[in-house]
Amino acid sequence: MRFAWLLPAAAVLFAAGVASASAETITVTIDKLVFSPAEISVKAGDTVEWVNKDALAHTATVKGGWEVMIPPKKTASRVMTAKDTVDYYCRFHPNMKGKITVAP
Repeated sequence: MRFAWLLPAAAVLFAAGVASASAETITVTIDKLVFSPAEISVKAGDTVEWVNKDALAHTATVKGGWEVMIPPKKTASRVMTAKDTVDYYCRFHPNMKGKITVAP
């Protein structure tokens, strides 16, 4: 009985692993001042990862919402929620635009 707490703890860890196993990571590449692909569809709980191949910093900015800073030659990410169907742009280079559609 000393290890009776292990069973509930294992069940919680297993459930957390199952929940996260269904989430995906969707990659958006930034190269030559372009988000590619420019439009993506994801599910709530998925992670969008931006891979910046440029020598310049970029952002994924939602007007009146969130912003992800993406340093040069680095990656940055955000877990999407059901409310995150958005158009976004780079604050430093406003001609760079993308769209994320989130299915519940």
